Amino acid sequence: MANLLPSLSRFFFFFIAAAAVHHRQALSITSPSDVAALKAFKAAVDPSSIPPWSCLASWNFSSSDPCSLPRRSYFTCGFSCSSPSSSSGGGPARITTITLDPAGYSGTLSPLVSRLSRLAVLDLTDNSFRGPIPTSLSSLSALTTLSLRANSFSGSVPAFTGLKALQSLDLSYNSLSGPLPSSLGSLPSLTRLDISFNRLTGSIPKLPPNLLELALRGNSLSGPLSKDSFAGAAQLEVVELAHNSLAGALEPWLFLLPSVQQIDLANNSLTRVDVAAPPAGGGGGLVAVDLGFNRIEGSVPGNFASYPQLSSLTLRYNRLRGDIPAEFGRKATLRRLFLDGNYLKGKPPAELFSSGAAVAFGSLGDNCLRECPATSQLCAPSQKPDAVCKQAYGGRPTS
Repeated sequence: MANLLPSLSRFFFFFIAAAAVHHRQALSITSPSDVAALKAFKAAVDPSSIPPWSCLASWNFSSSDPCSLPRRSYFTCGFSCSSPSSSSGGGPARITTITLDPAGYSGTLSPLVSRLSRLAVLDLTDNSFRGPIPTSLSSLSALTTLSLRANSFSGSVPAFTGLKALQSLDLSYNSLSGPLPSSLGSLPSLTRLDISFNRLTGSIPKLPPNLLELALRGNSLSGPLSKDSFAGAAQLEVVELAHNSLAGALEPWLFLLPSVQQIDLANNSLTRVDVAAPPAGGGGGLVAVDLGFNRIEGSVPGNFASYPQLSSLTLRYNRLRGDIPAEFGRKATLRRLFLDGNYLKGKPPAELFSSGAAVAFGSLGDNCLRECPATSQLCAPSQKPDAVCKQAYGGRPTS
């Protein structure tokens, strides 16, 4: 019996050791290449910027496997995995999203994140990542959403030529500079593009064919708007280009884009606007137009009133002259009308001041109108002094 004890001891040792190996293998369900990419991602973040309560603080690679369940203590948030059983051939789990909490993380974005070949969402919004955006992100062929909004990324906007599945790109509120890459127009799935409040220069390249929303506010884009840039953008609904240095004339094609509903070009250097009436039975889906704070001269385009759904029109603080078109007083859908800060003269349409007037918000003040009812809030602030108005009209009366 005594001779059996050493044999039994060795048996139990090997049994326990084998069980421990099996347990570790069961825990290691995440693709090794994905684990290496996650390690590199965290290593590129400044450790001092990782609060103890944050998602990244829970990424402990020595204590747990990222995709193991349940996640009670480690890898509690910040990413998600595919199920191993749904992988091809019953392979390992893969990282499909990285969505960080806004904990103030700083550091750089590791180019090795491009090894996450199944990554569909990369969202680092509201943190302090810095440095250039890695060009290697272009290899993430499964990526549908890329949001680096509100960080401190600098350098140029990458070409992103390989992101054929990308639907939403948000790089707003960073320090990106230089021109927009022409390759943006070759992203077939992109529907939302927001690179507002950066330091972009140059003109707008050709837009993606399926784009719905374009937001490039708060940059230094210059030159006139080119029809070629918008050619083929038949689904574009929202155009937000305010606070740039765009100049020249706005031509009728812009307002006749097949699906456009909102156009905001306030705070630019535009000098003229030409508006054509929409064709009968098609187009004319404009709901809101803001061209305030430009240098637009000429008269107020009366054809704006022929857009059946227009409810908000802002042309404030330009250099417009002449009368307010009578059509604006008869337009039942027009709820907001801001024409203040111009040199408009004569008597405004009486319908704007009737008890059933459609316009509920707006201003006709700071013009050269001489019969604007002082009792109406639409006429505030007060009109320009007579001397200013006479000078604007070459000494002729403005009544």
